[in-house]
Amino acid sequence: MSPESRDGLVTRSRPWAEGTLLTLFGELDHDSADDLRSALDDALRPPGTVLVIDCAGLGFCDASGLNTLIRARARAAAQGSRIDLARPRPLVRWMLQRTGTTQLFTIRDTLPA
Repeated sequence: MSPESRDGLVTRSRPWAEGTLLTLFGELDHDSADDLRSALDDALRPPGTVLVIDCAGLGFCDASGLNTLIRARARAAAQGSRIDLARPRPLVRWMLQRTGTTQLFTIRDTLPA
C-alpha cells in the first residue's frame, strides 16, 4: 500500500483483481478534497476498472468531499468504470442517506480480497 497524507486525510491504494482498493483515513473536507481527487484520478486512469473506496477510517465527510465522490463517479461511469463505497461509518452512511446519494454507489460491507 502506498500512503499519502495531506491536510488530515490519508489515502492508501493497492490493486485488486478488478481494479483498485483506495483506503481513506481521517477527514474528507474542503481542505482535503483536492488530495482525494488526485488519488481518484490515479485509481481511475485505466478504463473499465472497479474502484472500491474503503471508508471505515473516514471519520468525517462534508459536502466538498461528497461532491468529489459524485463527480468521480460520473467520470468513472463515462469511461466504463465503477466506484463502490465500502464499510462507511454511521456518520458517513447517514450523510449519504440524507443527501439521497446512496443509490449512486454500491455500498459494500466487506472489502475485496
